[in-house]
Amino acid sequence: MAASSQALPQKPDGFSKYRPLYRAILAANWDEAQIFFNQNPAAIQSPLTNNLDTSLHVGAKAGNASFMEKLVSLLLDHELGPRDAYGYTPLHIAARHGNIEVADILVRRNSNLLYLHNRRGLFPIHCAVRNHRKSKEAFLYFLGVTRDDEYGQPNPYAGPTGVSILVNLIVCKFYDLALQLIVRYPDLGGHKRTRNDISALDAIVLSDCSIINNHNLNFWQSFIYHCVSKAESTTSTPIFHLITSLLQWLVGKSIVNKMVIHHQVVKLLKCLCDQLKTLNDTQVISLTEQALFDATSLDIWQVILNIAEAYPMSVYFLNSEKQNILHVSVMIRSENVFNLVCGTSVLRTFFPDYRDINNNNVLHFAGKLAPPHKLNLVSGAALQMQRELQWFKEVKKITPSYFLSYRNKDGKTPSMVFTEEHKELKEAGEKWMKETATSCTIAAALIVTVIFAAAITVPGGNSGENGLPIFSNHNAFTIFAISNAASLFTSATSLLVFLSILTSRYAEQDFLYALPKRLIIGLVTLFLSIIFMMIAFSATVYLEFGHNRRGVLIVVAAFACLPVTSFVLLQFPLLVDLVSSTYGRGIFDQRGFPQLPF
Repeated sequence: MAASSQALPQKPDGFSKYRPLYRAILAANWDEAQIFFNQNPAAIQSPLTNNLDTSLHVGAKAGNASFMEKLVSLLLDHELGPRDAYGYTPLHIAARHGNIEVADILVRRNSNLLYLHNRRGLFPIHCAVRNHRKSKEAFLYFLGVTRDDEYGQPNPYAGPTGVSILVNLIVCKFYDLALQLIVRYPDLGGHKRTRNDISALDAIVLSDCSIINNHNLNFWQSFIYHCVSKAESTTSTPIFHLITSLLQWLVGKSIVNKMVIHHQVVKLLKCLCDQLKTLNDTQVISLTEQALFDATSLDIWQVILNIAEAYPMSVYFLNSEKQNILHVSVMIRSENVFNLVCGTSVLRTFFPDYRDINNNNVLHFAGKLAPPHKLNLVSGAALQMQRELQWFKEVKKITPSYFLSYRNKDGKTPSMVFTEEHKELKEAGEKWMKETATSCTIAAALIVTVIFAAAITVPGGNSGENGLPIFSNHNAFTIFAISNAASLFTSATSLLVFLSILTSRYAEQDFLYALPKRLIIGLVTLFLSIIFMMIAFSATVYLEFGHNRRGVLIVVAAFACLPVTSFVLLQFPLLVDLVSSTYGRGIFDQRGFPQLPF
């Protein structure tokens, strides 16, 4: 009976008499269930719930193979495929819950169950892909028993239904299985699934976290990346597994698995894009246009490169707002895509001339405020403002000077857009800078006060005969004098620098270099003043109480490291971020990016 012809019962209370049977099936209590069947023979095939679940559905969900073997033996082969209210058969349910043994019992009795679809056109293999246990074994079982050439049966791997399997494998991050499927059925790369109108290429973009940007890897990660790349290129599977196992033992499982998954996705992406070369323009545009702009928004440059290599004209696609990939990359702050485009000289010259439907040029997009998820990659409103100014400055490099005077549909120049969009961020940056400078000013002033007093009242006092310090002939006193003076000078410098931050005019351009540079100088000098102060204090304690006992010096020095370490742990990350963002290589580096075809 067709699933669409079934309707939900109007009186759910009518199923209350089946509750003992339902509980018996869930508990895999065959004796109790058999007693119920003997008293109510029709209950074997009758719906037990308002969802039209039969005993087979409930048993397939419970997953007890022994119970299901006995239950199936009471039914004929053609009676093993009852449908619930949504058209699911018991085999669908077993697949969805990853109950392979139950599924095998049903398939051995009636293999035609593999080719019955539910009301949405999904076969049991579709349910096996996204099983609740997230088990690859469940899918591999159904892949092994579901044929594409079964006489008189539909082919689950053809067209939209096949694409749906592939898409679900990608969504579940079973990339190795997706690669197997696309190798067996390469045509799947040229279709979309009916539901949600999504292609395998779109699905890869949506699982963007699986693609690694190898330009952002550190030394060890780059080394592992290189090793996995070499191992992946070998034709010997045992050698590949041996190399990855060794790397897992050396550096940990997590990072190696991430690299392996990345290479699986890249191979899958290449297979899908190779299929584009066999399609006509209309088909390619339908499959790639949305994926291209989604990849731009998510900053997955590898997707854009592979699509462009298969269909070079894709780099000139425009979205519904008449924006190209350069516009979108600047607006969303996708630095990798921006570097990819700008690394190709022809596109770097040609793309900025485009304007969207609101007459915005690329500088107008640079003037817009970055999305929150991009702003939050940088700590502190001041550094966020600096990053925004860096974007505007970098985009200005690839545009003619007269672009600054261009007005959009609202009559605003790029500079006007930047000022208006970043008004609140600028105020927040000013507040953050002042609060940071105020806190550090208090610390610097306290150090100046203490160190100045220590210079006047030297350890041990002065001699009554000549007025010179009593311990002036000791090496420890020399260390005290030098470190005390150094602490005073550096803390005074820090104090003045932080005061200059408090009295700054806080213009937009000040956030680019002036304010970060002052904050760097202030933090460095404050850090040095703390170190010198601890050295001076340690020398004083040694002179007063040490009496040439090294143990006292070791203990004092150990405790003196505590405030220095605290400063490093609490403030050093901020200092590193400031130096890196102000004087580092930055995010705009086209080296290492390949040339886009055009």
